[in-house]
Parts: sequence; structure tokens; C-alpha cells
Amino acid sequence: MYAVLDIETTGGKFDEEGITEIAIYRYDGHEVVDQFSSLVNPERPIQPFVAKLTGINSKMLQNAPRFFEVAKRIIEITEDCIIVAHNTDFDYRILRTEFKRLGYAYERKSLCTVKLSQQLIPEAESYKLGKLVRSLGIPISDRHRAQGDAHATLKLFELLLSKDSDKEIFQSLIEKNSPKKVPSKYMDIVDALPSETGVYYIYGAEGKLIYIGKSKNIKQRVLKHLTGKERKAVAIQRQITEVKAELCGSELMALLKEQHEIKRNRPALNHARKQTIFPMGIRVETSQGYKQLLWEQTRKTETYLEVFKNKEAAKKQMFAWVKQYDLCLNHTSLNNRKAECAGFALKHCMGACTGEESPESYNSRVEQLESEMQFPHSDFLVVDRGRNTGEKSFVWVQQGQFMGIGYFDLNFQLNCPKKIQNRLVPMQANSDAHALIRSFLRRKKYKKLIPLEPSSAENP
Repeated sequence: MYAVLDIETTGGKFDEEGITEIAIYRYDGHEVVDQFSSLVNPERPIQPFVAKLTGINSKMLQNAPRFFEVAKRIIEITEDCIIVAHNTDFDYRILRTEFKRLGYAYERKSLCTVKLSQQLIPEAESYKLGKLVRSLGIPISDRHRAQGDAHATLKLFELLLSKDSDKEIFQSLIEKNSPKKVPSKYMDIVDALPSETGVYYIYGAEGKLIYIGKSKNIKQRVLKHLTGKERKAVAIQRQITEVKAELCGSELMALLKEQHEIKRNRPALNHARKQTIFPMGIRVETSQGYKQLLWEQTRKTETYLEVFKNKEAAKKQMFAWVKQYDLCLNHTSLNNRKAECAGFALKHCMGACTGEESPESYNSRVEQLESEMQFPHSDFLVVDRGRNTGEKSFVWVQQGQFMGIGYFDLNFQLNCPKKIQNRLVPMQANSDAHALIRSFLRRKKYKKLIPLEPSSAENP
């Protein structure tokens, strides 16, 4: 017997979410024999982005039953059932958390249709519920509402059961308990961690630092390390003795601190990020009078318009710039080595490849790109949330170079370089740090940007 379910929540910090809606189909492998669906008053605020996504708001839930009022019905309809959900790690955890608040240990076997789909439909382009069921011809209505998503999961589950005729894969993926249940030997480590934004340091034997990471929810991220099955998680589980955390307030502060700490400490399990987060860069070089856009492995001696995690991302961005600024393919790393570039025939290129456009005319558009990729000011502060309600954080850029990060009290004025330096944690300027700052500036993911007069940024 199976209980196919979907849960909508308030969002928020890990293990502090509340259920806003739940739908359950009791399924015997052939037909639905019982079903239950209800809004739930979570008795806590709903995150704005969640309300927008689901359409469920606090006003709708004022007269809805609270969880303890529907708990008995949930226990009854899922009795002797395997819990089935699309991403069981989330739905089953939320359900267990709500019962835990009532002092009840809710235990069921569980099965995840994401994992089952990955095994039985390996060719799928996406395993997100909406995209997956549409690709399989399964209708879905009321997306991001519990009943609609639960019904789509039920139909997906029926299809997956029929594909796994021997039920070997199905049986291998059934979890006896919560798939995210933390071994007891780690509980003291996890309980001491905050559920806030920051950087965490994982230590092994003899106090050796083995891994540095960042997260918007440190406790949740470390839990993933301690319950995961991938190679890095297993290595962490085998070596971990202690975890220390430092709150950062904002995501940008955490990212900048993380990359700085990894480069400085070079932990053994941070393999991919010991050297650089963004190893591929696009820079400008002049050849025969024309400015060229070239991608390459980043070097400390060069300045880059933008840096990327891989060549594919750099290539995609270069194509976008060629289209946006009417650039010539023959003057980029996309060079097709023909007399005329492919864009010339389509009138996207103005003739730099044939000599019909002068270097001065062509270079003016490259210079416009260069200008738009620069920081908005030579000297400025990026101000964002601090580590507590009475504090703010800042990132300092001086003469176009990242100088470091710091924090200040709300009643403190950062109005001169000496005050900034007094609060500053210096960090090395590098392409990774500049890329992170530019990304947050483009997406306006900060509270305030304060331009500084170049003279005021000079050393006192």
C-alpha cells in the first residue's frame, strides 16, 4: 500500500517551516482507495516568494485547521503505507517535523519518484515534476498546489511501476526510515550549528581543516554532507570531528569569505575550488588595429571582462555579446577563419572581417562593452544585512579593486577611509572576487550602494 502525497509549506529556515496544504492519495497499486486534502493553518508567516508561487496566503489559512487537528487523519490514511513523493527528502522531512512538534515519532518507509525516474527514465531532460510529467504526456493542473502536484505524482508513479516490471529497482530505492536521518554520533555537531547565512569549517583528526563551505542555512548544508552518498559527503562523514561556523549576514559576504578562506587554507576536500572558482575568462586584445574578444584560462597577469566556471559558459556569453553589440565573429575566439564571418551575410556584422568597417568604428562598440562591464564607480561600498538586527555589512572597492569586507553598527558612519579601514577585514583582489561582486551588482542583490569620492578612498 502506498501514500502518494504532496506538501506545500511556508518556506523559511530549515526545520522551521510549517505546512500550508497537504494532499494524500492512498493507492493499492491498482486504484486509489482513499484520499485526503486540506489547507493547514501553519501558525507562522508565509514567505512572500512562496505565497506568490503557490497562491496560498495567510488570509486563506485563517480558518483552516491547524496541524494537530488533521494529524490523526494523516496517521490513519498513511497507516501501513510506503510514503511516495516527488523529492521525498523534503515532503517526508516536513511531515516528520510537524509530528515531532506534537511529540509523536512518525515513521514510515519512503520512496522518491525523482530517484525512481532517474533509474527508469534516464533519458529525461529534466526531473522537475512539471517538466517531467509534461514530457511523458501526463496532464498536470493546479501546479504548486498540493492536490494538483500529488495527483500528477500519482500518475507518474503508476507509469514508473509499470516500467519496472520486475520491481527490482523499486525495491532497491525504498528507504526504511527518513532518508535524511542523521546518525546519532553527529547529532551534537548538527544541533550546535545555526540555521543562518555564513561560512562553515569542517575539521578532521587532530584539528586538521578538511573542508570549507558557505550556505544560506549552515545547519541544513552540513546535514546534507552528513546524510549524502556522493564521494565528497562520504569522505566528510569518514573524517569529521568538529564543525565551526561564522555568520556573515548576507550571501555576498559569505561567498567572498568562502573563496578567500579556500585559497588561503587549501582544505583537502575543496578540490574543485582550491585555485579558482571561475577558471575561464574573456579579455580584450588588439590585433591589426581591431579589438579582439578572446577566452582563455585565467591568469593573474591579465584583466578580464568576465570570468566563468567553464568554456561552455564563456562561449555562450561571447555569442550573446556578439549579437548585442553587432561584433564580428572573426575578431573573437569564435573565429570561423573565413574571409567573411557568418554574421556578415546575415548583416549582424558591419564588415570588420572584410575591411569595410574601420577599426575606430568597430572598436567603439567593444569599448562600450568594456565600459558596461566595469564596476559602476571606481570607489564604492556595497552595504547589506549584518549578522544581527543592529548591524550592517559592507564590501569595499577602491580604485576598481576589491579591498575586503567588514561590519558596522547602524549608528556608525563610514564617511572616511580611516573608518572603513578600521572595520575592514582585508582580502585579496582576484577575478573570482570581482566576478562575485559584479554578479550581485547586476542582480541588485544588496541593500545599498554608496559611491565614494576618489579622493576620500586614498590612504590617510
